[in-house]
Amino acid sequence: MQANKKKQILLVGNPNVGKSTVFNTLCNKKQKTGNYAGVTVASHSGNYTYKNEEVEVIDLPGSYSVYPSSEDEAIFSKYLIDEQKNYAGVVYILEALSLKRGLLLFQQIQDLGIPMILIVNQIDQAERRGISIDIQKFSETLGIKIIQTNAKEQIGIDAVREAVYNNEFVKTDKLSFETPNEHRDFIQKLAAHKGFDNEYKAWMSLSLGTDLGRIGSVMDQLNESDSKSLVPKRLQVQETVRRYQNVDKILADIISKKPQFKELLTEKLDKVLVHKFWGYVVFLAILLIIFQSVFFLAEYPMSWIEDTFSWLAAFTSEHLPEGPVNSLISNGIIPGIGGIVVFAPQIGILLYFLYLLEDSGYMARVVFLMDRLLRPFGLNGKSIVPLVSGTACAIPAVISTRNIENVKERLLTILVTPFMTCSARLPVYSIIIGLIISEGTFLGIKYKALVLMGMYLLGFLVALFSASILKRFIKSKGKTYLVMDLPAYKKPLFGYDFKMVLGKVWDFITGAGKIIFIVSIIIWFLSYFGPGQKTNEFVATDVHLDHSYLAKMGKGIEPVIAPLGYDWKMGVGILTSFVAREVFVGTMSTLYSLEDDAPEVKVIDKMRRDVKPDGEKVFSFATGISVLLFYAFAMQCVSTLAVVYRETKSWKWTGFQVVMMTGLAYFVSMIVYQILK
Repeated sequence: MQANKKKQILLVGNPNVGKSTVFNTLCNKKQKTGNYAGVTVASHSGNYTYKNEEVEVIDLPGSYSVYPSSEDEAIFSKYLIDEQKNYAGVVYILEALSLKRGLLLFQQIQDLGIPMILIVNQIDQAERRGISIDIQKFSETLGIKIIQTNAKEQIGIDAVREAVYNNEFVKTDKLSFETPNEHRDFIQKLAAHKGFDNEYKAWMSLSLGTDLGRIGSVMDQLNESDSKSLVPKRLQVQETVRRYQNVDKILADIISKKPQFKELLTEKLDKVLVHKFWGYVVFLAILLIIFQSVFFLAEYPMSWIEDTFSWLAAFTSEHLPEGPVNSLISNGIIPGIGGIVVFAPQIGILLYFLYLLEDSGYMARVVFLMDRLLRPFGLNGKSIVPLVSGTACAIPAVISTRNIENVKERLLTILVTPFMTCSARLPVYSIIIGLIISEGTFLGIKYKALVLMGMYLLGFLVALFSASILKRFIKSKGKTYLVMDLPAYKKPLFGYDFKMVLGKVWDFITGAGKIIFIVSIIIWFLSYFGPGQKTNEFVATDVHLDHSYLAKMGKGIEPVIAPLGYDWKMGVGILTSFVAREVFVGTMSTLYSLEDDAPEVKVIDKMRRDVKPDGEKVFSFATGISVLLFYAFAMQCVSTLAVVYRETKSWKWTGFQVVMMTGLAYFVSMIVYQILK
């Protein structure tokens, strides 16, 4: 055996069948998994070595058919067919509880002549429901090797590795789909003309009606005529009906069901969790618990981190030689980075709860619940996946809109998703809420938790309101319906999700830390130097902060931001945070450390006691609410802008989004401050 011979395989299946879990277990990767459709919206790759053979595993987005109706399915179809020469075969994953749905895509791939190994995953879930599957007969009927797995328990994974190692991929010559008589002559001529080795490839090329793997940009789809797709759609429906008739015959012979007299836990829970009234009540209660935990559980680790950075700043200030380097490190870099790191526990707690909800299967219920709520606003249930993902970061959330078939609903979701409160806003909200909201409780729940939950709900409500207005200006024909299977509830992988959170928090710290490091140096430089007092002196060093070049720049924009209640330091923070929202906190930490010679004092205490020249508190209640609303609405993330343009291919909509959100942030903040001051 030749050592280190690399082999490539594809991991394929419907959404929500455990495909990403199989991928992670095979390759020991940390790709995020979630128990609802739409988590994987781009292909991922990983490697493992088995018996000296290196295998590359490509995890393709989940799909229901080879005919793409959304951007992620287009990625799947294009890779599956265009890259056949590069991979050894397909490992296809069926979920035991949804064999009928999964066999449609399986048969299409099989008819394309692609070698396959079949996995039946989570067979224990079927057995609990009294469903018995004759695997031996199933394998003989399909003419393919079948491996039973339970990916979460790592059962059957070694059998998959062994089958891949032994090249047990099966390619069938017998087609499961027969071309309808009325199209047979034309399909045969088309196959001969294009050199296809079977009729199904010719049928598929006709049924696609477009280039394989091409969905087009959002703008292209909006401009396309629906009439162009009528004939291909009709052929696809015809094929689907015939294939399901064939699948029904197969399943009738291999599945037997015992009568179920006992209601299972999933059914019991769903009576409440998807109830048209209690479902929403439970969802709000879960959110409230999460936000209470964000403040309560994070209190001690945040205090430890804050004390550590205060000690570090004091230590460097005392032990480094006096001069610019001492000032830069102890008053600039350390406070700036510490101002971001201190919020890592809150971000981690929030993400951990979200991962547990996704992993358990509850998020699929949220999609179902929200479909009814979102329809009147021009969105559908699948829009909630990007909206919920947006509470972590808007960038993957915007990318996940590829799972939305209807182009109008997809564009609307892209435009309003940045209103959702992302983890970058959390440090801003936390520090401002800490400044203006008291430590009291209501029914045992902290006021701060209630306000934080209010900010998240505000982002969601503004997203809906914006969508309801924008839907009147975005024209697109066609109506969509949400069709989805609700998966069984599953025990979350607590340890795995915790590792995922640690990775995400570290990514946040290192990503934000790089920006804060650069911004801290720039701010320190501009604050350390200022115009000289003497006529022949252009630059003076170690000037008072109020006389620095930074202060001159900040005071230059004060007339613009004064109606919002902001002083020049807050203006500098807002300007720097246009790179990324969380930079506001790092900037304020640096500025208040530069202004105060007591590094051991916490930044929030320095901000709390700061006053304007007229004696008014800088961070009054009115100013604090104004800041919260500004960051709730403002589009302050260059990376999000880039991904919005990449997904829409439209400067018009990207520019409109920036102007709309920033303009709304400015005017709402100004009005609220003027009312409350």
